[in-house]
Amino acid sequence: MELFTAPWWSALLAIILIDLVLAGDNAIVIALAARNLPSHLQKKAIVWGTVGAIVVRSAMTVGVVWLLKIPGLMLVGGLGLLWIAYKLLADQGDKDHDGPVASTFWGAMKTIVVADALMGIDNVLGVAGAAHGSFDLVVIGLLVSIPIVVFGSTMVLKLVERFPVIINIGAAVLAFTAAKMIVSEQLLDPIYGGPGALPSAATLHTAAQWLTYAAAVAGVLGAGWWATRRNRSTRDTDLIPH
Repeated sequence: MELFTAPWWSALLAIILIDLVLAGDNAIVIALAARNLPSHLQKKAIVWGTVGAIVVRSAMTVGVVWLLKIPGLMLVGGLGLLWIAYKLLADQGDKDHDGPVASTFWGAMKTIVVADALMGIDNVLGVAGAAHGSFDLVVIGLLVSIPIVVFGSTMVLKLVERFPVIINIGAAVLAFTAAKMIVSEQLLDPIYGGPGALPSAATLHTAAQWLTYAAAVAGVLGAGWWATRRNRSTRDTDLIPH
């Protein structure tokens, strides 16, 4: 992907939006990890924890980008990202943010690094899928995601609480990114077209691609809406005295 072209800017915008919508819970857990430290150690733990998180997340992202080049894994990654997009909507009602707490500097730093590695899988997969093998976009995605996750918890939460539609937009972007990963799968070239596809079937391949994009976005948004409505109905039922 060439620098500063329309597809490049489009992918960068998708990466930034993915970082925003997936950063909230990660940031909260990291903040909670160091909350029992003395004030003079909290900032130090977060800063050094950030350094470790950058190293871990960089290795994870580069590894995912490399793995997604293996035949079949783009399909698996795309399906996994569809599930992440659905859960992003389905879990909106969950306001509990219980997380690990550390009482020492090294304990807090270890917790921050481990929490970012474990909870950042969704972010890494989303960024790698949106970057589509472009390592410059991968690097920018990392540079954007780390400060948002580690320092931007308050900003992210306030932004999402004020504009809940951001979650829906983010889920749609994730679903579209997942569809792009599936469409790009080498094993599915007979369906979506590719280097070895017949030119005469180009129209059918294009139709199959757009149908997949539409089905992914509509399916995630529809399933997320249904899950949210069901959860709200369940909570309302539980509040009724028996």
